[in-house]
Amino acid sequence: AIEKGMEFSSALLTAAELMAVSARTAPKSKGSDAIEIKVLGPDELEPLAAEMEEIAASSGMKFFLRDAGNIRQSGACVLIGADGLSTLGLNCGACGHATCAEMKASVDIAPVDSLYKGPVCALRSADLGIAVGSAVKTASILNVDNRIMFSAGTAALALGLLPHSTIAFGIPLSVTGKSPYFDR
Repeated sequence: AIEKGMEFSSALLTAAELMAVSARTAPKSKGSDAIEIKVLGPDELEPLAAEMEEIAASSGMKFFLRDAGNIRQSGACVLIGADGLSTLGLNCGACGHATCAEMKASVDIAPVDSLYKGPVCALRSADLGIAVGSAVKTASILNVDNRIMFSAGTAALALGLLPHSTIAFGIPLSVTGKSPYFDR
């Protein structure tokens, strides 16, 4: 029998792994994969939440505090990032530079001290969005409450949890009677 308060941590971690499968197999530009994925279990969430609070204090972005509380209410978190400096050699100009080589060179000339490090290849950014969308689609199919969080991805990058990524999102997961991500 399924009772109120029943522990679903094993099922939640299985859902997170299936989300990671969806992100990994999502279509990528030119079939080139620059996506990085990590699943955090319940015992790994506190450092992420604490880093989100640190970023809130240093940046003044109060929504990081709210989101840190949501991370603490979660049973797992899927982190998905992309190597935004990995280009495809298409010289499309969407990054604001004439060539991919020019974009990569600009990182060394004018590094940006911000939450994400740029510039970023627009196609890699799109790949990240498709991977995140595929992951949350799987969560939806499995009826797992979730929320895409810029804040959790930013904290994951700051902690070095996705060492090959320059842009990332976190997707906290919950299985409770009411989604903690609904009335925020």
